[in-house]
Parts: sequence; C-alpha cells; structure tokens
Amino acid sequence: MTNPAYEIIGNKRDSRWLIACDHATNHVPDDICGGDLGLSSSEMNRHIAYDIGAAGVSRHLADLLDAPAILSCFSRLVIDPNRGADDPTLMMRVYDGTIIPGNRNADAVEIERRRVTYHEPYHAAYAELAAGRDDTIIVAVHSFTPKLNSRAPRPWHIGILYADWDTRLSEPLLAALGREPGLCVAGNEPYAGHLPGDAVDRHALQPGRPNALIEIRQDLIADEAGQKKWAELLSRALQEALAVSGI
Repeated sequence: MTNPAYEIIGNKRDSRWLIACDHATNHVPDDICGGDLGLSSSEMNRHIAYDIGAAGVSRHLADLLDAPAILSCFSRLVIDPNRGADDPTLMMRVYDGTIIPGNRNADAVEIERRRVTYHEPYHAAYAELAAGRDDTIIVAVHSFTPKLNSRAPRPWHIGILYADWDTRLSEPLLAALGREPGLCVAGNEPYAGHLPGDAVDRHALQPGRPNALIEIRQDLIADEAGQKKWAELLSRALQEALAVSGI
C-alpha cells in the first residue's frame, strides 16, 4: 500500500511488532519546488536528506519478524515526520552547515501545506497501524552519520534510544546487543532518547506502548548486504529482548 506520504508493507500481518522508518527516502515530491530543493545530488545523498540504509533494514526486519512496517515517502527536508507539529525543526532551513534553498523563504502557509499534505497523513496511517492490536510494540529504525561537520567521529555501531520512564524493551535489547562480539552499543547515543511530540512520543510513549528507537551507523548499512546483516542481528536481539521482558 503506497500513498504520496507513506508506504505500508505487510499491513495484513498480525504481529505485535510495528516497524517504522520516518526518514526512509530523500525523495522530494513534485509539488515541493518542482521536486527540487535546490541542492546538488551529492547533498541530497547525504544524511541531511534521509537516514541512509534505514529503509533497507526496515524492510528486511519487517520480513524477518513477519511484521507490518510504515516508511515515509518524502525527504526529511520537505518536512520532518519525526518532529512534532510545533517543533521549530519541523522544516529545516539549514542542516549540518548546508543551507536548503527550497526552504529558505518558505512561509508559515507553505509549512502548514506541507504538514497537512505529508506529515499528518503519515502519522494518521502510523496511528491506524499501531491501533491494530492492543499489544503493539513500536520499533523505530533510524541511522546516523559517522561524523557531523566539525564534530568528533562517532564510535558507536548502534544506539538504542529511549525515555527514562519506559525501558521495558530498550533495557533487555541493550543487554542482548551487548552480548554480540565486537559490537559498540550504547543507550541514548548519539542523541538523547526523548523529544516531546516526536514520532515515538506520539505513537508509543503517550499511548503507553513498549518501544525502542534504533540508530545504526550509516557506513555499516550503506549496501544491501549490510542492511540484511543488521536486520538479522536486530531480529534475533528483539525477539530475545521480548522473551525476557515479560511485556
């Protein structure tokens, strides 16, 4: 099932797991500046436009868990589906040192149009999928750049992000991943684990659903082989974590 704002994989799958990939693509729809935000292809292929490798991991992971998945169909630079509607970073004008020409002069009317056209339909579909069972578990798949401009390299292979008041899944998941040989894993790295109004807050924390936000370093999942490898690792770790969590 595909919509201009989202793609759903396996919507008939009856699984507790729901995989979400907020930053699946760098696509700019035609109604946004004619499909071109004014950036070069090299810039649009950077982490500023999407989470490199996250879509591939999400697809493979959904298949391995026989779970539904929802993926965005628009670049985070169009409007960010992982941000709350009132978040000042909902539409970025500058990201990691790059000015976004197509966003530079966008006014409040244009931001609202993008929100209504893309952001809200994505979240409406996400909410409907999550409500399909009363015991849904949210797994949000993201990826992070090995190094931001003018910042130190990031040593972690994977981070599990969570809110301090709900570690039902994240704690056993971190333990399971920590047993993987040679894996550099950390909690709430490379970012803090909770942002009010973001996608996990909206669809998991506020309704009380168990959840984990997974951040994988992009150089590890840049190709399909890496995406399959990490999906397999995560499938094992998630199922182990669920088995010991009691949720």
